[in-house]
Amino acid sequence: MAAHSSFSPGDFPKALSVHPVSEPFSGTVSLPGSKSITNRALLIASLAEGQSQLSNALYCDDSLYLAEALKKMGVEVTLNEESRSFVVDGCGGGLPGTSAEIYLGNAGTSTRFLTSVLTLSRGYYVIDGNERMRERPIGDLVKALSDLGVTIQDTKGFPPVYIGEKKWADDPSSRPTRNPFKGGTVTMSGHTSSQFISAILLTAPMAGMDTEVVIEGECVSRPYLDITLEVMNQFGAKAWADEGRADGRLSFVVRGGTGYSGRSYPVEGDASSASYFLAAAAITGGKVRVEGVGRDSVQGDARFADVLARMGCHVKKDADVVSLNWAEPLKGVREDCNEMPDIVPTLTVVALFARGKTVIRNVPHLRHKESDRIASVATELRKLGAKIKENPDGLEIEPTELHGGTLETWGDHRLAMAFSLVSMVVPGVVIKDPHVVEKSFPEYFQVIQEFGVHVEAR
Repeated sequence: MAAHSSFSPGDFPKALSVHPVSEPFSGTVSLPGSKSITNRALLIASLAEGQSQLSNALYCDDSLYLAEALKKMGVEVTLNEESRSFVVDGCGGGLPGTSAEIYLGNAGTSTRFLTSVLTLSRGYYVIDGNERMRERPIGDLVKALSDLGVTIQDTKGFPPVYIGEKKWADDPSSRPTRNPFKGGTVTMSGHTSSQFISAILLTAPMAGMDTEVVIEGECVSRPYLDITLEVMNQFGAKAWADEGRADGRLSFVVRGGTGYSGRSYPVEGDASSASYFLAAAAITGGKVRVEGVGRDSVQGDARFADVLARMGCHVKKDADVVSLNWAEPLKGVREDCNEMPDIVPTLTVVALFARGKTVIRNVPHLRHKESDRIASVATELRKLGAKIKENPDGLEIEPTELHGGTLETWGDHRLAMAFSLVSMVVPGVVIKDPHVVEKSFPEYFQVIQEFGVHVEAR
């Protein structure tokens, strides 16, 4: 169907309304590439020996910030927006630039990953971000890297981060003869961001010795670490999880000196993005086919379809396709979302239209995302009359009658897309600052219009 709005990615209004649908949300969507996988593959390709082509890559703020940072460090990265691909000429080692000040906005994944990877280079680097990024912790990663012997300093546990020594940039004779990141064994809390652990794992194949990251306590967001291992091994590294340690602790092991080899690499569709289309069909009584992610996905958020099945939808999974049919009135559920934290805003909205209470738990790390997603989701949806209790590690939602209102997005892309769902049912909802979707899905509002949804600039 023809688009109803006059805006496009890069030209967003200050606010918009997504009007209630007149018919159930139904159709087929082909997903953009996964943000998580794109960023991992892009960074690995820059370290690899030879050229890599990343197809179905996600073009969004996070990946473009990372691509620009890599180019600033001397890596040749070619973007083809029409074919949604990156071509990367790898360095076969640490990135060549000897001095750089790198700004990454609120790109948390890129900030954490690049902080670790730059410890392979023999120069002086400053990594910084916007105001929100300066509120997002990085101290656990910096401490782990320091424990492994590299020279690095943060700012009271937050960015900006300073890597290396100034003299290494100015005086070539003062630079280390080998990569500052040498590998070894380090212990990290499992309650910290999985991005910190992934950052060290991604760097480790370039070290001279094996690296082992030993996890203390429960490992949050474990599927993201499985994604890291999967992409690393696809590019020739040797990395695995060791669940058989004598002390009972989980660890991740990376063989040193293996490096990476360039290759053609298709990026799987984004399971987090899939959640919005599945949820839209679930709350409007529709039927959708989502292409690009399915039964074989390594992404934790792919399990959101299983949650909707427990709520009453009929779900069918093929290798790389998920189909959902609304089957009966939705019912509330109790969900441990530790391994799929990014779907929490989406599930919260779905719960507003279910019968009975929904409890979302074990996601305390959501407080350190683009927004404090426990507080931000609860605060905004209460403006519509929602009955939501905020817990330290999650949310409790009880269905009640809703009304229109104006919702802030807190600089968080996941909130903007989740709030568009409630707008498909409840009239009079205005979403402020919708441009935040550019972080992960710039075309989101254009895509939902192809399903017949009326989107109006305000």
